[in-house]
Amino acid sequence: MIRDTSATDVRLAPKVDRRKRVIWIGAAVVAVGIVLAVAPTVAHLLSADSSASAARLRFAEVKRGTLTRDVSVQGKVVAAVAPTLYARSAGFVDLDIHAGDKVKKGDVLAVVDSPELTNKEKQEQATLDSLKLDVERAEIDHRKLQLASQKTLDQARIDRQTAAREVERTTKAFTAGALPELDVLRAKDALAKADITVTNAEKDTVLERDSLAFESKTKRLALDRQKLLVEDISRQVDELKVRSPVDGQVGQLLVQQRANVAANAPLLTVIDLSALEIEVQIPEVFAHDLTIGMPAEVRDNNGTYAGEVSAVSPEVVNSQVTGRVRFGDKKPVGLRQNQQLTTRILIDEHPNVLMVDRGPFVDTGAGRVAYVVHGDVAERTPIQVGATSLNAVEIVSGLKEGDRIVISGTDEFKGAQRVALN
Repeated sequence: MIRDTSATDVRLAPKVDRRKRVIWIGAAVVAVGIVLAVAPTVAHLLSADSSASAARLRFAEVKRGTLTRDVSVQGKVVAAVAPTLYARSAGFVDLDIHAGDKVKKGDVLAVVDSPELTNKEKQEQATLDSLKLDVERAEIDHRKLQLASQKTLDQARIDRQTAAREVERTTKAFTAGALPELDVLRAKDALAKADITVTNAEKDTVLERDSLAFESKTKRLALDRQKLLVEDISRQVDELKVRSPVDGQVGQLLVQQRANVAANAPLLTVIDLSALEIEVQIPEVFAHDLTIGMPAEVRDNNGTYAGEVSAVSPEVVNSQVTGRVRFGDKKPVGLRQNQQLTTRILIDEHPNVLMVDRGPFVDTGAGRVAYVVHGDVAERTPIQVGATSLNAVEIVSGLKEGDRIVISGTDEFKGAQRVALN
């Protein structure tokens, strides 16, 4: 039997490569560190209900400051005083000016040729002259009547004096026995008759005077009435000359030369360039906030000019309210009628409030929801907004100073509670 060499074999221990061991240990440590580092992020991402690209979103930080509520609209330059002149009577129009001509207050701009009114003035003037003659004739007649009445009274007084002397003479003669008593009685009767005649003559004189005064007054009242009528017609004839009511410029000619116009037809407009305002159309949602006297800013290419709201229409037309803004001490040079200018009306101010830039998120969440950014996740948070302006929104509750929120539209979030931002 042949023996093998197993009895002489020696078991050798394996040789360990220390370098590889160190590499494997280091790799294991790095892997564990990476897992520990990304674990929270992975956990956040896994817990998110939706995801969105941060590059397509807009963000803003909540800060504290003064929020100014305002509204910015396009306005047009209009004249605060821009009267339209009308024809007072029907007739043919003679225009003495052209559109754009500068005019002074009182200048004759047009003349309406109205033969009917002119003839009526002449007729009424003739009637007035006739009434004047009637009054003068009546005054002469009255003086004649008064003179005759006074003459009758004087004659009656003389007759009374004669009757009184006759009574005195007959009484003396009767006393002396020269005349019978019957003659004395006749003389006394004549005196009594003379007294009655004098009394009636005096009353007739007074009555005649009152009657003549009444008749004279009636004729004078008719004369005065006719004078007023002539003055009114003369005023109407004078108003056929259409005069400028202000210093300014002729605006628009509404009729052609020698046009036949009806009474009260518009003829032309005059623009007072010294009193220009801005007419603005303001959205209806701001109507209840607008009041006369609110400060405003008007901007053109050369700068910003202060102003104030001077008028607000009580009527809403096409979801808009018409307002007027008056310039302050300074106004742009070279303004023209209907020129477009940007106007900003300052409604009110809210100092020391939390505010954030305005964005579509206000409309998307109806002002009750905002997405607050925490790292790479935006979390849905209930909020309450207050006053709003064109550029900012007041935050009443739900956010604090320094919070960063999504201000762009959040429709793509679909109401998710947590959104991962890629």
